[in-house]
Amino acid sequence: MNAGFSSSILPQLIAAGMAREQAAARVKLFESAVDRLRSRDLIRGNPPRAFYVPGRIEFLGKHTDYAGGRSLICAVDRGFCIVAVARKDRQVRVAGETPVADLAFELQPDLIPAAGHWSNYPMTVGRRIAQNFPGPLVGADIAFTTDLPASSGLSSSSALIISFFLALSAVNRLSDRNEYRSNIHNPPELAGYLGTIENGQTFGSLVGDRGVGTFGGSEDHTAIVTGVAGQLSQYGFCPVKFERMVPLPADHSLVVGVSGVIAEKTGAAQAAYNNASLAARAVLDQWRKTSGRNDATLAAAVARDGAAVRRSLGDAKLVDRFDQFVAESTQIIPAAGDALLAGRLDQLGLLVDRSQELAEKLLKNQVPETVCLAKTARECGAVAASSFGAGFGGSVWAMVRSDAVEGFISAWRAGYQSRFPDATRQSSFFPAAAGVAALEIVI
Repeated sequence: MNAGFSSSILPQLIAAGMAREQAAARVKLFESAVDRLRSRDLIRGNPPRAFYVPGRIEFLGKHTDYAGGRSLICAVDRGFCIVAVARKDRQVRVAGETPVADLAFELQPDLIPAAGHWSNYPMTVGRRIAQNFPGPLVGADIAFTTDLPASSGLSSSSALIISFFLALSAVNRLSDRNEYRSNIHNPPELAGYLGTIENGQTFGSLVGDRGVGTFGGSEDHTAIVTGVAGQLSQYGFCPVKFERMVPLPADHSLVVGVSGVIAEKTGAAQAAYNNASLAARAVLDQWRKTSGRNDATLAAAVARDGAAVRRSLGDAKLVDRFDQFVAESTQIIPAAGDALLAGRLDQLGLLVDRSQELAEKLLKNQVPETVCLAKTARECGAVAASSFGAGFGGSVWAMVRSDAVEGFISAWRAGYQSRFPDATRQSSFFPAAAGVAALEIVI
């Protein structure tokens, strides 16, 4: 890679709020992506467009966003580095680490990607762009690298969707199009639109389609697009609306434990993930049928008369889903934010424990490995620990004193390995931080 590229990337990342060590690691990822394009003679006259797109940590907000609830979220300091060079035709060609891993498709409104394969994500983006932005479009030669563990709950799928959208949007100057400017005016609205690319819903006049096959919301996209280093963000959803910033304590750090149980939302875990979403929708449908009202979301119905909504439910499973949603969105998250702002980490720990308990008993999206990770983290001294993401596998975050991170990771890993030796072959444990939002890098 050109030395000038490397020297220009580092200060841009640091200026965005990234720690120097993390910024240096991102530079190497960008170098790898650019070198891959250069080795295939794909960097020609057009200047490359480059973006850093992080994953995210859902601090709290288990299956709340698509029902109009709230979440406490942050970008994580790992992610994708993507580099794109505009083409003259509508072809999108992805240079994989080996030629066997290459991908090629055309920006067309009738693209049919293969479900369960990573190509589903970029091809869904390409199809939606072709549908929502008719007229002349160009493709791109693209390479990307990442240090974000796949299918681990850190939202690698949403980060990949956002990476390809930002790259293809840049080479096509979509933000100058009337379709874009009449619907997307700020980062939260962009996050809302990106969420609909994934779930297939319509956003304003930008008509939706089948998405990637999951019925999720826009929490992940909001964290990725709006994240602030060192801060948690509290957002409500449907539509995306900012509520407040909550700084993380300066003397504590986050640690992520990846269970090793793969939970691919468009693969084996899709049905289970969608069932949680469909249960929330069924609660709202039952309320509408009983009351004759037409509340847009479950959160709106709860805000109007939560007790009446609960009384309308005859199915015990729907009552469980309702109770989990109400407790997580309206009680635990506001109280947890208040506890952090007041420095009451003991109170925070109890609230997070309650969230985890509800996920296990009412939401039922946990597996023995994530239950063990959350419990073991607390036993090893974490002030708080919770599973996050879609569930049915994935990861757990833990908050520990910054001066105890190394010893904590060693003890946490050992405790997990003693219970699940097979899962630990795919597990990993690493310090994490609330990172910066997605940003364009000039190279």
